[in-house]
Amino acid sequence: MSQPMAMAMAMASSATTSTACASLLFPPHTNSRTTNSPYSTRFHVRFRNNRLFFPSSSPSGRRTHKAIHGGGFGLRRNKGDVTWKRSTSFFGELATKSFLLPQQHTRSCTSCCRASATKRRTSFPRFVLGAFLDKSSFGLSKSRFQRRSAQIPHATVGPDEPHAASTAWPDGISEKQDLGLFDSERERIEECLNSELPYHPKLHRGQLKNGLRYLILPNKVPPNRFEAHLEVHAGSIDEEDDEQGIAHMIEHVAFLGSKKREKLLGTGARSNAYTDFHHTVFHIHAPTSTKDSDGDLLPFVLDALNEIAFQPKFLASRIEKERRAILSELQMMNTIEYRVDCQLLQHLHSENKLSKRFPIGLEEQIKKWDADKIRKFHERWYFPANATLYIVGDIDNITKTVYQIEAVFGQTGVDNEKSSVTTPSAFGAVASFLVPKLSVGLGGNSVERSANTIDQSKVFNKERQAVRPPVKHNWSLPGSSGDLKPPQIFQHELLQNFSINMFCKIPVNRVQTFNDLRNVLMKRIFLSALHFRINTRYKSSNPPFTSVELDHSDSGREGCTVTTLTITAEPKNWQNAITVAVQEVRRLKEFGVTQGELTRYLDALLKDSEHLAAMIDNVSSVDNLDFIMESDALGHRVMDQRQGHECLLAVAETVTLEEVNSVGAKVLEFIADFGKPTAPLPAAIVACVPTKVHIEGAGETEFKISPTEITDAMKAGLDQPIMPEPELEVPKELVQPSQLEDLKKERKPAFISVSSETDVTKLHDEETGITQRRLANGIPVNYKVYCASLLCSYYLLFLLHTNVINAWVPNAMTLWRCILNLVRLVREES
Repeated sequence: MSQPMAMAMAMASSATTSTACASLLFPPHTNSRTTNSPYSTRFHVRFRNNRLFFPSSSPSGRRTHKAIHGGGFGLRRNKGDVTWKRSTSFFGELATKSFLLPQQHTRSCTSCCRASATKRRTSFPRFVLGAFLDKSSFGLSKSRFQRRSAQIPHATVGPDEPHAASTAWPDGISEKQDLGLFDSERERIEECLNSELPYHPKLHRGQLKNGLRYLILPNKVPPNRFEAHLEVHAGSIDEEDDEQGIAHMIEHVAFLGSKKREKLLGTGARSNAYTDFHHTVFHIHAPTSTKDSDGDLLPFVLDALNEIAFQPKFLASRIEKERRAILSELQMMNTIEYRVDCQLLQHLHSENKLSKRFPIGLEEQIKKWDADKIRKFHERWYFPANATLYIVGDIDNITKTVYQIEAVFGQTGVDNEKSSVTTPSAFGAVASFLVPKLSVGLGGNSVERSANTIDQSKVFNKERQAVRPPVKHNWSLPGSSGDLKPPQIFQHELLQNFSINMFCKIPVNRVQTFNDLRNVLMKRIFLSALHFRINTRYKSSNPPFTSVELDHSDSGREGCTVTTLTITAEPKNWQNAITVAVQEVRRLKEFGVTQGELTRYLDALLKDSEHLAAMIDNVSSVDNLDFIMESDALGHRVMDQRQGHECLLAVAETVTLEEVNSVGAKVLEFIADFGKPTAPLPAAIVACVPTKVHIEGAGETEFKISPTEITDAMKAGLDQPIMPEPELEVPKELVQPSQLEDLKKERKPAFISVSSETDVTKLHDEETGITQRRLANGIPVNYKVYCASLLCSYYLLFLLHTNVINAWVPNAMTLWRCILNLVRLVREES
């Protein structure tokens, strides 16, 4: 049997292992609270790290705007129509349908409560460590690193960067190795793992004298267009008690009141804006040139963004117009989904302002503000040093782009700023390491622009806050003091099903080194096992739950990492649903994953990463920009797809079963050890339930539930007896080549006429490339040849003819998976 054929059959035979792995390891940005997915009765695992490392190559249209936790609701107002749009994932498998299509926005605001406490933006990126592949400096045995040896371009480095961003190990490591200073292989590995991840080789950053930071990334998808986003680091979290909603009001007034933005209409440019907890963003997607712009539209776009953010006119007429629009938005947002999301956030962040600073604001306050009140908030927060400009697109001349940025923004705010003491780095305490300083060209030597770069000995009175958002969290850490909060219950007549969310909140672990990346990888492998286990254990029964989802993700907008177990069920089954879900989480925590699971999920992740790296030139500008902006907020190192793939390969070579189970178990302690003195306290447990339920024979009855009953159901899951997961052997070949030869001689497969009306045994359609044939046993076959797939197709036809395939695959769905895997593998081979 050919290698592609064997692999395809093996993957199909493992009861959807490959598909599960791909979707779990790199989940698309699915809806924040979906219960109608194809896996609605199965265990969902969504492990997300908010776009770490590098963006996906999924085709995208317009950005989908971040909602609470990056995956909830964001409101877009387009030509008077209000429609909810869900966030999508960078790192999913071709999530085309998840993205909004490009639209012309004439009067558009994306803002208002981005509120969904349950799901966060994915996203574990696909990336890998090329440094581990430098065998000359990494002293492991050659056999451990035979997967790939791709060459990765080095990142450009600015004058303030500590060292070059190469994917080779630092010189010190190879020197120590040559000197024989390593006592063991383990020490060599640890030294390598503590090395920093590489920088994105094409990403350039800088800072103007007035403190405005900028990032520039050349990107050719789509061609002849670019994205320009101006992020002001001020949002609803910065509002005082009598200003709730004022950041959103300024977004409306500044954006829709800009005359220069209006002049871009008709050029092919599209623009929008949105407000969140931690920032307000104005963005324009435009062609690089038009007939009326003398060949370059970028200066006009920058001029419009400058006017919107730093020179708005707070005219009374415009304020009144936007006040009415916002009040209308507020009424249209008042849905049951929005109320549930707000409830979750209020309890998750009950100790800080995130629980009561939803961007849409309070109606009674929105009605009162005058122009002076609004202007004061703008003066307090809208200044260049508190903003970052992102430009990603079809840009050939970096030096020219920097000059245009300086020409438009260079004098903004300078007259009103006074300098004094020393400043932290250009990107603040949390992100100074993200990207290299500006250099000329894409790969040349760094050149410091002394005339236009900020004087590092001075700082402005107005500075961006070092920590965003500026709130204090009560962390869910082992041994932390505090009392266990009782489960909270939100009952509403519009709710029909039972759902419960169990939250754990910890600080964000910035991914800057190979070891950081390795820890993320091990968590992903560990949590991915849940989907396959529950799917196989409950697929033939009638499970008590509708869905069970485990989400572990970083949130830049909230400044924390949140693990969430979400269980949905019919009201009559809620207790059993909680018990079963807790029992399965406990089983995984106590016994860990098996060696077979580790191998399967790791291989699937690496294959997915390889695909993404191969599509590096197909990532859209908006996807790149969104990813960089989120990484900036989280403090994660930014890499491109190839760098990421190499880094992931290197990290994967060091992963052990024991460490995967140790790291993963800590994520689940808040559920699996619930009630124990040493266990992390859940940040919140929130049940959302209906007020009435329909009981057969009794009609509508009041739905009764108490916090004690919820706790008892959890404890029942903790008390249930559990056994370790049995090891599942997945053979590389389901049928030996010798068996196939014997069957071929016995059955003598052959093709016959395609139909009784003709003697032709083969019909080929030139337009579609599809070939029609019929086997001697009457089975019709249509196939399309992709280079090397011809041989594999004949194998498949042979198996169909001899009926041997029936002994391998239990149902038609698995057969289709087998065929799809075959086609995918053949394409890779070709």
